[in-house]
Amino acid sequence: MAQINRRDLGLLVLRAGTGVVLAAHGTQKLLGWFGGGGVEGTATAMEHMGFSPGRQSAVAAGLGEAGGGVLLALGLATPAAGAAAAGAMAGAVAVHAPAGFFAQSGGYEYPAFLGFTAAAIGLAGPGRYSLDHAMGHHFDQPWTVALAFTGCALAAAGVLTKRRKAQTEDAAGDAT
Repeated sequence: MAQINRRDLGLLVLRAGTGVVLAAHGTQKLLGWFGGGGVEGTATAMEHMGFSPGRQSAVAAGLGEAGGGVLLALGLATPAAGAAAAGAMAGAVAVHAPAGFFAQSGGYEYPAFLGFTAAAIGLAGPGRYSLDHAMGHHFDQPWTVALAFTGCALAAAGVLTKRRKAQTEDAAGDAT
């Protein structure tokens, strides 16, 4: 019998815990589970926060969190999963940034931690106890890491730029 590798076991626990938390968070947005608003409630909130169109923003955030979370928990397409979840959390950090750092004040502490953790897992790889390992790491290659994180960084930058533009336009409209 093969000896249990503590590093791989640690990655499994970290992946599973982070993935389940992210998946639960995303299903609040997508399905209204666990007291969430579902797509419509989240879309309304997103529009109010300056993310337009709200429905697409809600679906993208929910898929990044729920989809990235499930894939992280399974250890499948781990670089892309980590990047998707980190990208979704970058958007959440932007939403919570005006309230400061600490979660007790509505700040970005919690989404930042989830985002950094997801990114670290995506970069470190899933470990031996994962579907990526069982499948011969076809989806866990260096080019996949680079592509996934570049794509998510560009998407997050685009969303934040669009939000800033919408906020500037709203402020200009309010001034007239």
